Amino acid sequence: MNYVLKNQHLTVTFTKKGGALTSIKNEAGLEYLWQGDPEYWSGQAPVLFPICGSLRDERAVTKSGKEVRMPRHGIVRKEEFELESFTDDAITFSIASMPHMLTKYPFPFVLTITYLLKNNAITVRYGIKNTGTEDMPCFIGGHPAFRCPLEPGEAYEEYEILFEKEEEESNPTPDTRTGLIDMENRTFLSWNKRNLPLSHQLFEQDSVIFDRISSRKVTLCHKEKKQGVELSFDGFPYLVIWSSANHGPFVALEPWTGLSTCSDEDDVLEHKRNHMSLKPGEEKQLEYKISII
Repeated sequence: MNYVLKNQHLTVTFTKKGGALTSIKNEAGLEYLWQGDPEYWSGQAPVLFPICGSLRDERAVTKSGKEVRMPRHGIVRKEEFELESFTDDAITFSIASMPHMLTKYPFPFVLTITYLLKNNAITVRYGIKNTGTEDMPCFIGGHPAFRCPLEPGEAYEEYEILFEKEEEESNPTPDTRTGLIDMENRTFLSWNKRNLPLSHQLFEQDSVIFDRISSRKVTLCHKEKKQGVELSFDGFPYLVIWSSANHGPFVALEPWTGLSTCSDEDDVLEHKRNHMSLKPGEEKQLEYKISII
């Protein structure tokens, strides 16, 4: 079953599978969200929890000696969420850890995802609660992918990503063999540090990872028409930009609190960069916003 929020600007659709977005259309019916084609990538906008990216050999340990075994992007994106509330301008889904999840990630939790529709924007709000009896290390991230190009007759290369501030020229290099990140060998992009022209060549080695990002806002848009989407991501230290290596007609703009295991990290979950640690009973919230422009 799909659930719909609608106003005079947008019609936004959701599903309990993964508690995820499935459609963002403007008043003219133009679809902005990638609709998932298995030839390129069958996903759309999964929620990444309690890790973002990959663990080395899909395994980690905690400081207390517990073993963690999880596939890429964690354990909730393919699970059925519960519908908590549904109003004219907001919808909330939730999921609580179940026995099969605890065998992979031995920390009881409740995760809520609230989507708020206001004017031309959707705010995505995550709530993470530790329902266990010990400190809980975790990460969370969004993975919304947007159609690119948006209109018939346009080319991928007619689009760009605009950054709020000047960014560094170098980025850590994804290891396509392991799914991990090479921090010692950085890749240098040829751009002016504010306007990143899109090309499929950008993603031949997987994603572009901004691990030292200053901007709190980026815009994916047509260079001349300026039509596209804006992503605001206060509270997320990383932005990952990705498309499929086989020239997928989409771009994913991904705000993450953590990264795949890096080449200079060991396999202790609490040693990973920017890990969050929630005390028993503690709850944390983070949010990002998608605006249609």
